[in-house]
Amino acid sequence: MPSASTPSSPTIVLVHGAFADAASWAPVTELLLAQGYRVAVPPVFDRSLSADAAYIRSFVEQIDGPVLLAGHSYGGAVITVAGVADNVVGLVYVSGYALDQDESLGQLQGLFPDSELAANLVYQPYPVDGGAPGTDVSVRVDAFPEIFAAGVDPAKARVFAVSQRPLSAVAFGEPASAVAWKTKPGWGIVSSADHTINPDVERFGYKRAGLRSVVEIDAPHLVMQTHPAEVARVITDAIAELA
Repeated sequence: MPSASTPSSPTIVLVHGAFADAASWAPVTELLLAQGYRVAVPPVFDRSLSADAAYIRSFVEQIDGPVLLAGHSYGGAVITVAGVADNVVGLVYVSGYALDQDESLGQLQGLFPDSELAANLVYQPYPVDGGAPGTDVSVRVDAFPEIFAAGVDPAKARVFAVSQRPLSAVAFGEPASAVAWKTKPGWGIVSSADHTINPDVERFGYKRAGLRSVVEIDAPHLVMQTHPAEVARVITDAIAELA
């Protein structure tokens, strides 16, 4: 087991992705807390990349001491932008999007064939105060267990499906205004059996970002649920390397 947290070691901030919430990180959170690490798992509101990144950056900047950011899926895009905060010392991408400067989710995904997710999305309007209605994007509830939560206990997958947090369509086309991996060290996990993000999207982004190490796990998109020990080990190994 890796050494537990020391007073100078980073607080680990786990950032969830679209169609999920902080509970998606629960097995990893439990492991890290049991090992003595300081952990925080804030909400991501999934309204726009700029707003979500601004919120996470503000959250991080209010933490006393260094922070290691770990982002899953869309959370990878969020930490790419939010990670420029001065007290962020490293980034861990988990089945995530490592965007480049001025690149959007749609642009990065467009470089590769669509995953199965694309044909199983639902679009619904939502009100915007003082403006035209926005569009929420979610995963078809009947398709969610197989596409987004493959490998998760079926009963739990059904709960995740009906409690998913939609992502505003705005976020798909919004370019990254900052890129933390250009100045901060990073680590990555590729879920090679991912049906939500084409694994080649993950591999390409990580290689371009020059991450220090990339681990491939034969796992579905919610790798934190199906392989929590492996995910926790990548995070704690990153902390050890930073030390």
